Amino acid sequence: MDVMTSVSGMQQYALNEKRKGRTLGLVPTMGYLHEGHLSLVALARERAEVVILSIFVNPIQFLPGEDLASYPRDFERDRALCVKAGVDCIFHPAPAEMYAADHSVFIEETALSTVLCGASRPGHFRGVTSVVAKLFNITRPDVAVFGQKDAQQCRVIQRLVRDLNIPVEIVVGPIVREPDGLAMSSRNKYLSPGDRRQALCLRRSLDVAEALVRDGERSVPELKAAVLAILGGVPGLVIDYVAFVDNETLQPVSGLQRPVLMALAVRIGGTRLIDNTILCA
Repeated sequence: MDVMTSVSGMQQYALNEKRKGRTLGLVPTMGYLHEGHLSLVALARERAEVVILSIFVNPIQFLPGEDLASYPRDFERDRALCVKAGVDCIFHPAPAEMYAADHSVFIEETALSTVLCGASRPGHFRGVTSVVAKLFNITRPDVAVFGQKDAQQCRVIQRLVRDLNIPVEIVVGPIVREPDGLAMSSRNKYLSPGDRRQALCLRRSLDVAEALVRDGERSVPELKAAVLAILGGVPGLVIDYVAFVDNETLQPVSGLQRPVLMALAVRIGGTRLIDNTILCA
């Protein structure tokens, strides 16, 4: 397995593989890998002959006061997992390699990124779209794989590719969960044992909403009330949002005429957690 730390080296690697006629798959990550990331590697392997995994904690998508400095990092652990998963190349640049000291160009999506996480984290998605565009330019993938846990991010990146005519197929992999139902996330490391138990309310909320829909409930206000009743009973939990939005436009809906993305964002013990499911009538 190769490890590239420079932009020029990664671009040359990708170009060499392209000249051999090989298809390239990219799995963008911020590292501290878990089984969710490795499931994306498996999807990339199904669709491409060469799998590149990027590890880059992107500073421009963090807001002031967020966990940029403390975000978990363990490159040697990540390297071992990549070897085991069959990754062909890791792209692991330093921030100074990705951004010149006077960098001044950003890419901004102005519709899908203004709601949900974008409403409470203004500027976050500008950092996401900018770094993803850079990663596409550097690694030249034919396909890129992202996780459904970051549902809004997936929709924003799909719009980025569509509107800028970037020749990359976007594949969205399903959420991978712990045995108790908690969605896998690098930030789960922050949770104390007590916080970890409380965090299971996210999966319980999704389960309740899914069960109500199976039983015929179609009213979003009724579904939201049931979810809020669960979350409201968790001591110390702070709700960022409980949203029911169109799965494509991310605009609020009042009923389930089309597939609806139910998305949650909460803080437990200072850790921000997100989860979601798609509800269909």
